[in-house]
Amino acid sequence: MSRIRAFLSGKVAIATMIVLVAVAIYVVSLPKSDAGGGYVCSYYSDATYKKVVGARGSGCCGEPISWGVVTAYKRCQVLICTDQICPQ
Repeated sequence: MSRIRAFLSGKVAIATMIVLVAVAIYVVSLPKSDAGGGYVCSYYSDATYKKVVGARGSGCCGEPISWGVVTAYKRCQVLICTDQICPQ
């Protein structure tokens, strides 16, 4: 009985490795997104940084972001664009 279990566990290990290699090959072969990383700066009304009054920057596909007013109180961040498909 122990020989059967050892034989089956060996088959399961090999099958698992084959599946993992196949998944890795598939993931590597996926086309890369043409979306870059955008950035945006949010502008706040005062030093409490609670009320956003404007924003400037660029989106994932390079589209401009510009609304509201610019103040001295700002926080900027990089946008991570992983699932964005940009129009050509």
